[in-house]
Amino acid sequence: MTKLKVGDNAPEFCVFDNLGKEISLSNYKGKKIILYFYPKDSTPGCTAEACNLKENYSELLKKGFAVIGVSADSSVSHNKFIEKYSLPFPLIPDVDKLVIGLYDIWGPKKFMGKSYDGINRTTFVIDESGKIEKIFTKVETKTHTEQILKSFE
Repeated sequence: MTKLKVGDNAPEFCVFDNLGKEISLSNYKGKKIILYFYPKDSTPGCTAEACNLKENYSELLKKGFAVIGVSADSSVSHNKFIEKYSLPFPLIPDVDKLVIGLYDIWGPKKFMGKSYDGINRTTFVIDESGKIEKIFTKVETKTHTEQILKSFE
């Protein structure tokens, strides 16, 4: 569970996306960013979340949001995921867990009675000035866009 709070400055990073393009928060100044962390490409919950964001992408753009996904999967895995589901936004292959560490979302998890460390599904909405505006730790994967937009009403 992240130690970051609403109102904190979002940790800056400069990494490469799935296509090898440099990506950093400072490139998005003046836009709201949906920075979402998810456990694994092509798993049911992660696919539902990504597809929900894709299906509502034009609405998110109209409302001034950029979308960036992050997981510890490789560029190869991300590219297959993007191609299979026609995702219109970049994914960061954070195999070294740099961004994951900055946002403090790696930690203990339980699945089917087993405990292990992994990515705790979390979404940060970062405002135009780089401050954390919203944090979602209980992500509704099938309706995540609606969950985000509803929080701004």
